[in-house]
Amino acid sequence: MTINLLEYAPSSQNQRVSGFEVPGDEQSRIFTTDNLLSESEFDGLIMAAYRQIYNEQQMLKSNRQPFLESQLKAGQITAKEFIRGLVLSDSFRRFVYESNNNYRFVEICVQRVLGRNVYSDREKLAWSIILGQEGLNAFVDALLDSEEYLENFGETTVPYQRRRILPQRAAGEISFAHMARYGTDYRDQLPEPNLQALRGKGFYRP
Repeated sequence: MTINLLEYAPSSQNQRVSGFEVPGDEQSRIFTTDNLLSESEFDGLIMAAYRQIYNEQQMLKSNRQPFLESQLKAGQITAKEFIRGLVLSDSFRRFVYESNNNYRFVEICVQRVLGRNVYSDREKLAWSIILGQEGLNAFVDALLDSEEYLENFGETTVPYQRRRILPQRAAGEISFAHMARYGTDYRDQLPEPNLQALRGKGFYRP
């Protein structure tokens, strides 16, 4: 039985209305298949999708999904289905899903799929219940089939970080693609680096 998503509200009234931003370097470039794309434009769209979903740290040739790429280029799947394939891929599962608790994984997916930060702990809890009770596939489907995703990206547009410009700040917040792909609980389990050995090899300078 499908469970209903818990209700949660935006963290401020400003998030209920459309923003007014002057286009500039801080604005995300929009990649869409609405227009007929050349080979190089398709390659740019595909790389934008990898950058948005996989994070800069996972932009490796071994993590690419050539079958999904060929389906997208042939028009057999939409940009939305390509995004679904990336989030459900073995690479994403191994590097993101398996190295985080449910709350951190939900936060990452909201950032990368919906293009914004989570509103609150209640939203993280709401999506975590879906993930825990119904599994990864159902959670990803719920995100991609949500009214918010369809309204902002639809079937043809690659998700991007929305509204990076923050009021009364000269520059926007750091892009999601440059944030760590794991939470502090996972980081704290990693072994401490041997600084003395690194210093001896010339890799570390205090």
